[in-house]
Amino acid sequence: MLAMAFGASLVASLILKSDNVLHRSALFTIAILLAMRYLAWRATETLAPLGFTWNCFFSWTFFLLEAASLISSFSAFVILMRRKDRSPEATANRGWWQPEPAPSVAVLIATYNEERGVLARTIAGAKALDHDRLKVYVLDDGRRDWLRDFCSDQKVIYMRRPDNKGSKAGNINHALERLRESDAPPDFIAVLDADFVPHRNFLSRCLALFHEQSVGLVQTPQHFFNPDPIQHNLGLSRSYPDEQRFFFDHLQPSRDGWGMAFCCGTSSVVRWQAVCDVGGFPIQSVTEDFLLTLTLEEKGWHTVYLNEPLTEGLAPEGLKEYVTQRSRWCLGLMQIARSGHGPLSKAKLRLRDRWSVIDSMLYWMTSYPFRLAALVYPLFYWYLDITAVYATVPEVIAYFGVYFIWTLFVLNFISGGLVIPIVNDVSKLLCAVPIIRATWSGLLSPANHAFSVTAKGGDRTRVIVQWRLMWPFLVLLVLTVAGMFLGIVFDSFAFNDAGDGKIVVLFWSIYNVATLLVTVMVCIEMPRVETHLDDRPQRSLMRIDDGLHRVWVTELTQESARVRGVTLQTGSAVLIALRGIGDISAFVIETTPDGGRLSLETTEVQYEALLRKLYAEGNAPGVTRTRISAIIHDLLVGSRSS
Repeated sequence: MLAMAFGASLVASLILKSDNVLHRSALFTIAILLAMRYLAWRATETLAPLGFTWNCFFSWTFFLLEAASLISSFSAFVILMRRKDRSPEATANRGWWQPEPAPSVAVLIATYNEERGVLARTIAGAKALDHDRLKVYVLDDGRRDWLRDFCSDQKVIYMRRPDNKGSKAGNINHALERLRESDAPPDFIAVLDADFVPHRNFLSRCLALFHEQSVGLVQTPQHFFNPDPIQHNLGLSRSYPDEQRFFFDHLQPSRDGWGMAFCCGTSSVVRWQAVCDVGGFPIQSVTEDFLLTLTLEEKGWHTVYLNEPLTEGLAPEGLKEYVTQRSRWCLGLMQIARSGHGPLSKAKLRLRDRWSVIDSMLYWMTSYPFRLAALVYPLFYWYLDITAVYATVPEVIAYFGVYFIWTLFVLNFISGGLVIPIVNDVSKLLCAVPIIRATWSGLLSPANHAFSVTAKGGDRTRVIVQWRLMWPFLVLLVLTVAGMFLGIVFDSFAFNDAGDGKIVVLFWSIYNVATLLVTVMVCIEMPRVETHLDDRPQRSLMRIDDGLHRVWVTELTQESARVRGVTLQTGSAVLIALRGIGDISAFVIETTPDGGRLSLETTEVQYEALLRKLYAEGNAPGVTRTRISAIIHDLLVGSRSS
């Protein structure tokens, strides 16, 4: 059976198309059937007999956690059967309002405590948008005078409010109230987080989808110009995608295919009439974006998804920020489940909208606890002689192996190789305990939870060991390795008569050791140097003491550049020409055998042009497809360099 599944996956990859709905439906239907076959085998052949024994308790609790996780997978598989691509629609309906004047747009940049450098590039990108009737508003919940003065210099509108009620949603609502009081409120509002820079065509592409009068909100994906902590700490920035790529590039288009894409906050555009109809952004959840989609839908306004890289922002740079952000998402979803727009509420929601909430609930409630349990339950065997799964090696291969190989093939076939075992597990393990805590906190006590802002910027130049995050996984790693060693060397330490069951737990534990090793590695945060992942080497002219030289410019950032092809001296002044920006004064801060690194001394005009060049133009930064060989190469290179 395993060979058949592997062979079928090879044949299917050659003759099927990943964007064909019939092909996707067939592949995921097979995956669901194989999962049900596996689940039936687990329920009938692998559980301890019912009774008041520890074997029964641990065997059945692990099975129930696994079954719940599989039910969540069934929902995701059905969603992934469809896919909607709205790019042709956006192209066909560009400028649909003509010959009438272009609609007016207010770009709202919500900020709380971000640094000037973070805000400067967002404001520069917003000002560079290719739309005639545009106003940029900076909504400052930090009440910072320096930001007010900076906005005045940048010719954008600054707003502050006397309190922070309602967090981000309250900040936006305060701006909406002031816009409503104006003589000419906008036709649309665009929402950007303080660290998200729009590309020039962000508005023109999004506005095209509002040709359909029932569309209330257009959401676009979030791309990131810096690696997230998992990518960065493992040295996989060039070969492995950020953790959200599968969601934004594949799950959201599939949700849109079912008509249940949802708002993700930043990088979205909302119709003014629609947001007024629902009374602004809801404040009953710390994830006001998802809840906004539900409140809009109740009033007949639909959310659609345009899967194009039209903005790029700052991913969480540290593990603590990474975990905080995902815990907030989980908490907010549970608050929604308990709100007047939950799956069992009396709200006028479509069945698919209720399914949308249930699917998200299942994801948060099942996948994280099960992944943590998969690490812990083998320890009961090694130390307490308690077996959670009664099975032989041939049975595990015939049932679990077939399901696993096929599902792994299907998910990678539709996503371009984004689902990598072990590495994908790490993101769940890092957040498992906070997610479980947030799940039950949100369900049992949904009110009065503070909005946790994801910190951005700051000093990232040192190696930091996140001991608080690491120690549980380090303990599990030591216990697993010790248990395996004792169980192999001393037959009496674990079930001596377990037969193949002992081999099953052994291979299960080996997988866990590999996963825990990678998780521990991720908890060692490596120094960061600002880079822009869409950089490409470009030819340039540079003037030094002995005249003009043609050089290659690489690793261009907001404040520095690396050049190759010239001999430089540390501390010397140079003049470098960058296409689209002009001649920039600089001095050499570091020399290399083939060039050096420059500190750029830009004027205000040049600095704004540089920000637009780095962040407001180009395609998606980062990795959107993977190759196993590239990941293995980067892991080996990263381990040698560390």
